[in-house]
This record gives sequence, C-alpha cells and structure tokens, in this order.
Amino acid sequence: MVKPAFSHVTQWVFDLDNTLYPPHMRLFDQIEVLMTDYVVQAIGVDRAEADRLRSHYWRAYGTTLAGLMAEHDLDPDPYLHAVHQVDLSHMDPDAELADHIRSLPGRRIVYTNGSAPYAERVLAARGLSGLFDAIYGVEHAGYRPKPEQAAFEAIFAQDGIDAKQAAMFEDDPRNLAAPHAMGMRTVHVAPEPHRADHIHHHTDDLTSFLARLR
Repeated sequence: MVKPAFSHVTQWVFDLDNTLYPPHMRLFDQIEVLMTDYVVQAIGVDRAEADRLRSHYWRAYGTTLAGLMAEHDLDPDPYLHAVHQVDLSHMDPDAELADHIRSLPGRRIVYTNGSAPYAERVLAARGLSGLFDAIYGVEHAGYRPKPEQAAFEAIFAQDGIDAKQAAMFEDDPRNLAAPHAMGMRTVHVAPEPHRADHIHHHTDDLTSFLARLR
C-alpha cells in the first residue's frame, strides 16, 4: 500500500546525513569531533564545555552553527569548511540505491543542514553523483537550519518545489514537521520508528523503501 501514497509525487527531497548513507558509516561522529574542536578555538572554552555547547545548540537551535551564530556572532563559512573535512574512505558506493533514485519520476534534490560542497563529496563516495537535479546546503537557506519552516520555504522557493507534489526523506524526526505542515509526504529514515502525526512512513532501509515505489 506504499506506492499509491506517492502516486502524486513528482518532486523528491532527500536529506543527506544518515539518510543517503546508513548510520553505521558514522560520518557524524567525525563531524561532532570537528565541531567541538572548532567551538574550543572559536570561543575559548575547554573541551568539555565545548562539547556541552555543541549539543545544547543543536537541541535549541536546530544546528550547532545556528547557536554559534545567534549567541557568538560566528562567521559561518570558515566553520562549515572546517567541520566537514571528514574521511570518506570507508564509504561504499550503493549501486542499488542509485538505481532506485534514478527511477523516481520527476525532480530530485538533496537538502542538508551541512554544506553543499560536503554533500557533493558524500554523494560521490556513495556513487550517487549525477542523480540529483540540485544540491542545497544550509548556506542556500541563509544559514537558517532545518527544522525552521522558513529554511524549507527558502530552499523550495529557489527550486520551484510545490510541497503538495513533493516527498521528504529525513533521519531527524524534528525536520519532518515543517514539510508535513506544508503538505509534503514525509518519510522517516532511521533504525527505530518515531511515532508522530507529522511522520507518514518509516523505514530503516531507504533502498528497500524506494524499491517499493517502482
């Protein structure tokens, strides 16, 4: 019964981290270390406090960057470059996932709270380059992060997305509330389901879920 729920969808929006690659690849572990390093250097606190602030800002503002900008007037571009210098050598291409994405009818984009250059590197490592019509990072939303609805609205306006004809795939349940409110079909991609009215579908395997839409 999944396929009929997407019969109206002609625009497909994918988050990046822990969505277009599985969580066991643990890229975000590297990013968190780099974010904590940056907080130590940028605002002059010890590592324990930097780690606490990193987590606090993520919960309170949606991203660590948003908290640093709001509370410390941080310049976002050097931060985005520094925290995304991660090792991708352990990542494997996924030809089956690539085939299912390629088969989706209509427009396909990536929208991440990371940066677009980082997203491009990850997509290349996963064998997903060239499958998406556009790649958007937090910089394209004026550094406003998901889950803010204004961030989604900024990206969708740039891309010309009609939310009522679109679907959103995302690992963070917070980031599906605004797409739901805008009229999108929502898919939570995570090892465990999260029960909420704004989540229409859950999968722990994006590849197998997309196979059911063919």
